[in-house]
Amino acid sequence: MKLLTCPVNGSRPVSEFVCWGEIRPEPPDMCTDDQWADYVFNRNGAPGSKTEWWCHTPSNTWFLAQRDTEADHVSRTWLPGDPA
Repeated sequence: MKLLTCPVNGSRPVSEFVCWGEIRPEPPDMCTDDQWADYVFNRNGAPGSKTEWWCHTPSNTWFLAQRDTEADHVSRTWLPGDPA
């Protein structure tokens, strides 16, 4: 069974999580409409290290994960606002 570590609930089956995609480097109100549309509609599918939004659906806990999509390995997870 594949596991993912929720920063609040600990190690849980990956079936309890939903990935919401890469984080946006700048806040939505700091970019143009074209930049925002590009982020929403054009996902970067290139393999490599990405910082993504994840949600533990049973507890509705939103957190960030640093994941290597090529190796399918999560190196760390943390809550928004926690020190890096």
